[in-house]
Amino acid sequence: QVQLVESGGGLVQAGGSLRLSCAPSGRTFSRYDMGWFRQAPGKERDFVAAINWSGGSTTHADSVKGRFTISRDNAKNTLFLQMNSLKPEDTAVYYCAAARSPHTIAVVSAADYDYWGQGTQVTVSS
Repeated sequence: QVQLVESGGGLVQAGGSLRLSCAPSGRTFSRYDMGWFRQAPGKERDFVAAINWSGGSTTHADSVKGRFTISRDNAKNTLFLQMNSLKPEDTAVYYCAAARSPHTIAVVSAADYDYWGQGTQVTVSS
């Protein structure tokens, strides 16, 4: 079992930046593909960004491309999401997710992820 703990959320003005972190438990972090998803009130959970186990493949949703960057530090067992130029529509609970089966290409479907964190709130004021 893998436990995921997100941190770094908060309240920021439009145009500002935040960096989310996700620290999985266990020693096999480097074997997992990782992803970030978000869910706004009254909406479904949406894909934000993903990175494969090695960090060699990343992908970002069109809505965040050029503003958000996913990265990982396997030596420190930590996943990151750098969020710049934040917009009010980025307001949501952000979830970290881990997939047991490593892939060459980062996976974007929530169905491919096996473990989920509790989420961290990001609020962007206009």
